[in-house]
Parts: sequence; C-alpha cells; structure tokens
Amino acid sequence: MPPQARFLDRRSPPHIATLTLLAGVGAIGMNVFLPSLPSIARHFESDYAVAGLAVSVYLAATAVLQLVYGPLSDRFGRRPALLAGFALMLVGSLVCLHAPSIEWFLAGRVIQGSAIVGLVVSRAAIRDLYGQNDAASMIGYVTMGMALAPMLAPAVGGFLEEAYGWQASFWLMAVAAMVAFGLCFFDAGETNQHKSRSIGDQFRGYPELFRSRRFWGYCAVMAFASGGFFAFLGGAPYVSEVHLKLAPSVYGLYFGITAIGYMLGNFLTGRYAKTAGVETMLQLGTAAVIAGPAIALAFHYAGVNHPAAYFGPLIFLGLGNGMTLPSASAAILSVRPKLAGSAAGLGGSLQIGGGAALSVLAGVILGPDTGPTPLLWLMLATALAARLAMRYTLHVERELQPDDNT
Repeated sequence: MPPQARFLDRRSPPHIATLTLLAGVGAIGMNVFLPSLPSIARHFESDYAVAGLAVSVYLAATAVLQLVYGPLSDRFGRRPALLAGFALMLVGSLVCLHAPSIEWFLAGRVIQGSAIVGLVVSRAAIRDLYGQNDAASMIGYVTMGMALAPMLAPAVGGFLEEAYGWQASFWLMAVAAMVAFGLCFFDAGETNQHKSRSIGDQFRGYPELFRSRRFWGYCAVMAFASGGFFAFLGGAPYVSEVHLKLAPSVYGLYFGITAIGYMLGNFLTGRYAKTAGVETMLQLGTAAVIAGPAIALAFHYAGVNHPAAYFGPLIFLGLGNGMTLPSASAAILSVRPKLAGSAAGLGGSLQIGGGAALSVLAGVILGPDTGPTPLLWLMLATALAARLAMRYTLHVERELQPDDNT
C-alpha cells in the first residue's frame, strides 16, 4: 500500500489491513456455518440437500451482486459501495436468525451475499493504485491475510455449533458485518479518481470486455481453478458426516488444511509475482490444483481411508488456488484498467456463478453408497479444465501485439 495510506484516516487510501479484513468477511459468510448444515436441516425439518442450498444460493447471490457492485464502485466510488454492501449483509444475517422457515432462511442467505462487496472493491482499489504485476503481488498479500477467515471459520463454527447451536454462527456473521461497516466508515478513503459519468456508461463497457479473448481466458482460469474448492464446499460436509463420521468441530479443523495451503499460495504470490510474473504463477498454480484431488484419489484406490488421506492432499488444492487466483485477478483487471471495478465484478461473477453450480452438483452426485470418490473426480476434472484454460490464455497473450487489446 502506498506510504500515504494511514490507518483510520478516511482522507487517505484504505490501509492494507482494512482491505484484508473486508475481503475476509465474505469468506466468513460463505463457510463459518458449514459444520451446522445438518443441524439447520433438522431445525427447519428439511432435507439435507435443501439446507445445503444455503451454500449455493449464497454463491449465486455473490455472482449476481458482483455485477452490481463493480459498476457501482466505478460510478459512485469504492467507499459508498462498501458501506451499502456491509449494511445489507447485516440485514441478511438478522433475517437468517429469525427465519420462520427454510425459505426465509435461504432468502436471508441471498441478502448476506452482499458481503462479496469487500472482495470486489478491494481488488479494484488495489488496481487503482498499482500496475499488473504489482497488483498481483498486493492481491496475493491481501488474500493471504484473508485466508485466515476460511481457515479458522469452519473450526470456530463447529465449536459454536456444539456449544450454542447453529444460530451462533449467524450472530458471528452479524457482528462481522458491523465491524466491516465501521472499518469502511473510518478508514476506507476513496481510491477511484476517475468515476464514470453514469451507470449506463459502466454497463456499456461490458461489450468491450466481452470482446477480449484475454478477459474470457483469465476468467475461465479463475472459474475452473476455484471450481474444485466450491465443489468441496458443497460436498465435504456430507462426506464428513455420512462417510467419515466426523463431529462438526473435527470437520472444521480438517477443513483448515485446505485454507492453510491457500494462505501459503497467497504468500508465494505476494513474495514472487512481482519478479516472476503472472505467467509463472499461473503455470505453477494450476499444476498444484491438479495435484490435490489426484493424490487424494490415489490414496483412496490404494485402500487408505483415513480422513487425513482425504483432506490432507487438498492442501495442494488450496496452494494452487492461492497462486492462481490473485494472478488471474490482476490480469483480468489489467485488460481495461479504466473498467477495473466492472472487470472485478464480472470476472468474480463468472467465477462464483460456476462455483455455485458445482456446489449444487457436488450435493447431487453424493449419496450414502457413493463414498467420497465422485466429489474427488469432479474436483480433478475442474482442475484439468483450469490447466487447459491457462495454456490457451497464455497462447493468446504471446500471439497478441503489444498494442492489441483483444
């Protein structure tokens, strides 16, 4: 972050600690309640598959809302978009807590999806201040700190579930929304110095992005690389309870293995992206994403069925995502720098929209008699698709002339 950034001074750009915390709130909303899914299903007297929609509708909402918050932040500024998003997250948390039915609960999850504003606007604010490789490095550092949220949240959620019931996780989300709103109000100085003239101008900028093969290529890399993780979110609670017989708190601890890998990948990106470049980070990252489910499948077919053999190799899934996502994000934002907010929103929407579909698919393909292998095969397929998308996109990069923006 530039030296003029001063913590809790909204006349300066937001401090890196603020951007990290704001980006992490969305991750808390996504997975802190995962160990409570079986309890939520019992509370509302619904099937597990219906309660599991709490993951996919949240992801779907974040996919749509990114299309809104990106252009809004380009038009009105990063700061107003942040304040509005976290206020709505608080409303959604309260709806979930007081929901009279599973339908109202899921509606609250949709509103909670506004938490994604922290990730969208943090990326756009970084691109306001840095060039592509520097932005990849800074996004890596921000997401490294942000990785503490998905690493700790399921474990915290599991202990809260056992001590106080499923509602405790949603009280935690309400508090997180209030803290994020306060940070935005007191620290998030405006970084968008070139606001568009109207919302229409921003949406008219989408065709410019649509025509870029680079934009679509990097979006595909992000969507497929993170697809395995989102499938894991949708299927791992079921596998943990039905096939591995794990208590919610134990599942939460195992889930942290993937988040540790993600944090390490973010650190490597922050440390080396500036010198090694985006291409190298994408090459290494997509290889690691493939390694995770491939090793887990090898253990399974070798007859090793301990939970550590299932969760342990997925540290590579996290590692690969930690290297791939910041680098691909910085590249997406650099396709049209003046449309950084819109690009962040659209790219994130495509990424998480695909993730929502994969989380639903993970729930569909798993059953009492399937074991964990269908989920691992789905994760491996998305990882291989990410590798192919990466190779195509880098081919396009090499093919283009320096002044060609397509």
